[in-house]
Amino acid sequence: MFWYYLMPVIFVLGILGIAFEEQIKINKTATALLMCVLLWSILLIDTNLALVTEGFQTWLKAASQVSPDSLEPSDYLAFKLNHHLGDVSSTLFFVLCSMVLVNTIDNYGGFKSVAEVVVTDNKRQLLWRVALASFFFSAFLDNLAAAIVIIAVLRRLVPDQTDRMKYACLSVIACNAGGSWSPIGDVTTLLLWNSGRITPYYQIFHLVIPAFFNMLVPTLLAHFFLFKKGAKLRKPSDVEEDELTSILPWHARFIVLGLGIASLMLVPIWQTFFDVPAFMGVIFGLVLVWIYTELMFSQHKKRLREASSLRMTELLNRSDLTTIFYFLGILMSVAALIEGGQLLQAAGHVSAAIPNTGILALLIGVLSSMLDNVALVAAVLGMYPLDTTGALTPFIINGSFWVFLAYCAVTGGSLLIIGSATGVTVMGLEGISFGYYLKRFSLLALAGYISGAIVYQLVTLIF
Repeated sequence: MFWYYLMPVIFVLGILGIAFEEQIKINKTATALLMCVLLWSILLIDTNLALVTEGFQTWLKAASQVSPDSLEPSDYLAFKLNHHLGDVSSTLFFVLCSMVLVNTIDNYGGFKSVAEVVVTDNKRQLLWRVALASFFFSAFLDNLAAAIVIIAVLRRLVPDQTDRMKYACLSVIACNAGGSWSPIGDVTTLLLWNSGRITPYYQIFHLVIPAFFNMLVPTLLAHFFLFKKGAKLRKPSDVEEDELTSILPWHARFIVLGLGIASLMLVPIWQTFFDVPAFMGVIFGLVLVWIYTELMFSQHKKRLREASSLRMTELLNRSDLTTIFYFLGILMSVAALIEGGQLLQAAGHVSAAIPNTGILALLIGVLSSMLDNVALVAAVLGMYPLDTTGALTPFIINGSFWVFLAYCAVTGGSLLIIGSATGVTVMGLEGISFGYYLKRFSLLALAGYISGAIVYQLVTLIF
């Protein structure tokens, strides 16, 4: 029993280590990977932990019909380790390929059009344009990539950092709101989709309006309280041309942009109508962009000699593998707790304490403002298995709990700037302090969070 209770203690300490990364001076990826290795090592050392789980009994019954002799618990754990690694890898490959696609579009100047659309010297007008651009871009790309694009645009349009910090903070709220209604808008929604809890079109149909209100209310409040009527930017807006993108053929930017965006937007269609896994769809899009850029470099060798850094092989080398390894550590750590049986037991205690699944989802959203929402959602997936009995419960496919959880887990991260990867990234890019966001934007984010939750309840009553 010592090992059984040690595992959740290690997990909690690991999550706290991730949350206080800056204070303990240890990168959260290292913490997540260490947590993963320790938890699986305990399982493999004390194999008796897995013997009492329903999964082991099911596996034993199926495996004994094929190979009745010499079945050991270690065989089961090795099988489950590979099984979970396969499930996690599908998510990781999707995230990696989508990151490369977005990075490629950005390096080829595809997002320059965003700057041209939102450019204005009126502060209030720019506020709405930034909010709307963040909202829709995060749904088509993902909220983290959208935030990076928006910050790059703001640096061109708003040279004054005092003004830019306000727009940047609001973009965090808008990006998270936009990421909640799209199956590819956030890693947590991707997890819910890949695990079969929700389907893309059901999620979009039921969450797009609540998510819009989550963005609308804070933007409306910021419109009146942060910027005076008729206020102008301190310096005139200017959209500059990047040196490398200026030597590209004029049509290359638009083709790469079109191929990249179409590849990401068509992923749910591939999966729904052709049953192609999400990561295969985005890999196909990456290959199309790769082939096009290689042909372009072959055709314009002399002209593009100085732009070799834009080749796909170079862009792949600059991929953010730290983030990928972080998700690997988190998701495999949760998988270890599933196999150890701790999450199932925790689910029983939580259900007894909070029987209302709507309140439970709201609380998970609030917790995601302090703890990593990927870890929280992954843990919840392990605590509450998908109900396949066909009973009208909140845990069936597209059940009320899973859909509301998609909204809460993503948008709840906006309550504090450290509550989402989007917020942490913007925090680092613009040097925004925790206190600055807490004082000026946390209440705005809370107003949007509550407004969206109320609208979701109204939407479920109507539809």
